[in-house]
Parts: sequence; structure tokens; C-alpha cells
Amino acid sequence: MKAVILAGGLGTRLAEETSIRPKPMVEVGGKPMLWHIMNIYAAHGINEFIIALGYRGEVIKEYFLNFYAINNDITVDLQSGTTTIHDGNQPNWRVHLVDTGANTQTGGRLARVRPWLGNDETFMATYGDGVADVDIRALLAFHERHGKLATVTMVRPPSRFGGVETEGDVVTHFNEKPQTGEGWINGGFFVLHRRVLDYIDGDDSIWERGPLEAITREGELMGYRHEGFWQPMDTLRERQLLEELWNSGRAPWRVW
Repeated sequence: MKAVILAGGLGTRLAEETSIRPKPMVEVGGKPMLWHIMNIYAAHGINEFIIALGYRGEVIKEYFLNFYAINNDITVDLQSGTTTIHDGNQPNWRVHLVDTGANTQTGGRLARVRPWLGNDETFMATYGDGVADVDIRALLAFHERHGKLATVTMVRPPSRFGGVETEGDVVTHFNEKPQTGEGWINGGFFVLHRRVLDYIDGDDSIWERGPLEAITREGELMGYRHEGFWQPMDTLRERQLLEELWNSGRAPWRVW
């Protein structure tokens, strides 16, 4: 099974970072967000990826073209000009890097990768800016049981502000950006039958609007409730939160 990752957005709220690279290439713990997301899938046996490129797609191409060298030790002989890459323990991934247009919307990007899905009837898809400790195998099993066209992973939205508990004026507990516990939102990590692509009408189609709304009206969208960790990276504050979790050794999404 293949996982499609939407990696073409501008990331305007991370302008300090995304002026020179696409949002999925913003680093957490010295690794691009894209690498973290791919590792979540790979931990559950999904090793083939279709990356839907758009804004600054060449940066992602360069990263994967040089992935082997970047992630291994290298010896450079300055006299002869030869370079030796010392083999290490690298992921067994196959990565398709597909240009889906600089201004294409999310639905349009999904439609453009149709030829790369091969004969697969079912595929996974998510955004290039959010991580979670979602159980991919359980998500897939849920999708297969209900037999509908689409499954969306539903998550609790994180609070905009840290939660504080007190006894009198004494703070007894501080939780940075807790889950609100109110309602459910789209957390990405979709499982989709390829027929959902028939609901997409061109590059300007926004997946979360026309296509998903139509699929919902027909009773073909099911929600997988994920009660665990989920965190997008829309702002510098959220990037800092993810960085702190990673550096502390307590990154919940590190399931590999």
C-alpha cells in the first residue's frame, strides 16, 4: 500500500522558515517534518510514498536525491577527488516525487497522483505538516471493516494556550497546549478508495470542501477516532513545542 503526502503548500504562518523551503522540510530535531511523517507510516509497514510537490518542490527532490549521502558517513579523498559513502542502516523506502503544480489545491494534488497509484484500489493520504501516534494498522483495519470509500482520522484539537491547574494561587500543574476534549476535527491520516478521485474536479478543487462534502452526503465517509497525541505545525510556536518534545526524548509520535 502507498501513502500520499501533500507537500506543496506555502506555509505562510511559518514565513520565517518557509521563505526558503517548503513547510514539510522545516526541521524538528534536525530532521524534516516529512521524515517524521514517513517514519510513522514505515513503523506500521507502509514503505512506499508518493510526495505531491508544489511550492519549492526542488528542495524536497534535492533532499531525497542526496538522502543516502546525507545520512551516512563520507570519506573524501582530496588528492584523487574520489568520494566513499560508508553504508549505514537506511530505511527501505521507495519514494515517488511528483510535481503537482505550484498553485494546485489539495484535491487537485490528490487527483494528479492518480497515475502513480498503479492498480491499488486503496491508498493512504495525509498532510505534510502534522504528526501523531496514530496506529496505522488499526486505522486500516477499521477502514476495511466498514467498506466505505473513505476514512478520516478524527482528533481532538489542541488548545491555543497552555492549561493551568491551581490550588489557591499555587500552580500545581501546567500542560503546554493540551487537547481541548471538545469536539473532533480532521487530523489527516486518511484511508481512501481510489474512486474518491472521481469526486475531484480539477486543480482548483479543495479536498476538504467539495469532494469530502459530497462523499459525506452519500454516507461514504467514516471517522476513525484517535484519542492519542496529534499536533500540527502551523506556527513557530508549534514548531518549538515539537522541538522541545523531541529533544526531551518524550516525542509521542516517535513510534519507530
